Amino acid sequence: MTAPIRVLVCDDQMLIRTGLVTIIGAQPDFEVVGECGDGRAAVDLAARLHPDVVVMDVRMPVLDGIEATRLLAGAGVPHPVKVLVLTTFNLDEYVYEALRAGASGFLLKDAPPDRLLHGIRTVATGAALLDPDVTRQLVGRHAARIRPAPDAAPDVPLTPRELEVLRLIADGLSNSEIAARLVISQETVKTFVSRILTKLQLRDRVQAVVYAYRHGLVT
Repeated sequence: MTAPIRVLVCDDQMLIRTGLVTIIGAQPDFEVVGECGDGRAAVDLAARLHPDVVVMDVRMPVLDGIEATRLLAGAGVPHPVKVLVLTTFNLDEYVYEALRAGASGFLLKDAPPDRLLHGIRTVATGAALLDPDVTRQLVGRHAARIRPAPDAAPDVPLTPRELEVLRLIADGLSNSEIAARLVISQETVKTFVSRILTKLQLRDRVQAVVYAYRHGLVT
């Protein structure tokens, strides 16, 4: 039998945390190995419990979700943990930094349970998850701050077609949506995505979105 996906839930609001634990724990392919209410506790518990995925709130006391994500999944971490960030879009202003810190993706807190469960399964497999409803707005709100100066021509080692695919990824489109937009097969899209990540030395689609906005490739 396949081992269950081990999940650590971190949210400082007990009611929300309890709801997440209940929803996740009810699934036969999940095991909630721990829960906590601040980022420092999440880092400590992750080191002891070795979860497959940490479901992480952004705004928390002691240590916020951004710094906790950086300690769990950031550059240079020997054994990074997959982190799925949950955010209240109209309130959280720092999810972009959480993605830069190494989060594997994000979802809105008001997402339906099936989307949350799908998100955890997706992240657990090593894929990235970007909520298509908010990706462009959420990352794009930081565009003016993270883009280079207008006269700085980005040196991007991609073909025109690869650039087109990268821009669609940055818009939050899935592989199937990109395939439909460009009238190509999903397998071809997967090949383009793989090439993009390899050429740009990126870990996943989340980093590809960050890269696109940092280099002014989207408007």
